[in-house]
Amino acid sequence: MSDRGQLGDFLQTRRSQLRPEDVGLETYGDRRRVAGLRREELALLAGVSVSYYTRLEQGHSLNASPEILDAIAKALRFNDSERRHLQALAATPKLRGGTRRPPPERVAAATSELLAALGDVPAIVLGRRTDVLAWNRAGHALFAGHLDPDGPSRPAERPNMARLVFLDAHTRELYADWPSKARAIVGNLRLAAGRHPDDALLAKLLGELSMVSGEFASMWSDHRVKADTAAGYELCHPLVGSLILTLQTLHTDVASEQYIVVATAAVGSSSQAALGLLTQATTDSARPGVDVHTT
Repeated sequence: MSDRGQLGDFLQTRRSQLRPEDVGLETYGDRRRVAGLRREELALLAGVSVSYYTRLEQGHSLNASPEILDAIAKALRFNDSERRHLQALAATPKLRGGTRRPPPERVAAATSELLAALGDVPAIVLGRRTDVLAWNRAGHALFAGHLDPDGPSRPAERPNMARLVFLDAHTRELYADWPSKARAIVGNLRLAAGRHPDDALLAKLLGELSMVSGEFASMWSDHRVKADTAAGYELCHPLVGSLILTLQTLHTDVASEQYIVVATAAVGSSSQAALGLLTQATTDSARPGVDVHTT
C-alpha cells in the first residue's frame, strides 16, 4: 500500500465519479473520452495548475500544503472523513511516524471497565483492522452468537468484523440492509489504510477480502470514505426476530484506534423488548460477564 498508489488511485477514482454538470461546468455537447471530470477541469475548480495537479495525482508531489489539499477536497465535494483521508494519504512517511511495525492490539483497562459497566447493553470492542478485541455477553449474543464466546481472548483466533460481514453467512443474514453495513465496513477500512499504509496485517486482510469477495473488491475500488459513527440498522436475529437498532461507535483510545460499538433501541419499543429477551436467553446470571483479552 504505497503512498503514491493510494493517493493517485483515490484522486483519479473520485474525479471520475463527478460529472461536469455536478459542479456547474458546461460541456457544450462535446464527446468526452474520460469518465467524470478531466484533470484540467478539476485543477480549474481547485485553483491550481494542471501540471501541479497531474503530479499530485501521479504521486510525484507528496508535500502539498493543507490549503491546496482543502481546495482539491472542496472541488471534489469531499465530506469531512474524505478530507481527512486525503490529508493522510498526502502526508509524508515522516509525518506519519515512519514504517514501524505496530504493537499488538490490547484492550485498555478503562475500556474493559466501560464494557463491563454497559451490562445488558450489547457492545463489542474493535481494533483498527476490525478485529473483535472484546465483547460483553449481550454483544456476543447479538452480533455473533454462533461463534465461540472466548474467541477474542485468543489473538490468533479473534473474529474479524470485516471477514464476518463479507464472508460469514450468519452475519450477512443478520443485516436486512446488508449493502449499507458492508459499505460502512469498507469506508472504515479505507480510513485505516490511509493512516497506516505500511500495516502488513491490514494489507493482508484487504488482499484476502479482495480475492475471495467480488463485492468487497467492487466497493473497495469505489474509494468511498465515511467514518461510521452512528447509524440505524434493521437486524434479523435468529432468536428474537427483527430489531431496529442504532449502532453507535464510541472512540475510546485515540492512540490505539480502538472503539466500542454499542447497540441501542428506542425506549419502549418492541426492539428494546427483544433485546431484553435476548439477554435473558443467553445470560447465565443477572450481571453478565465480559470476555476481554489483554496482551
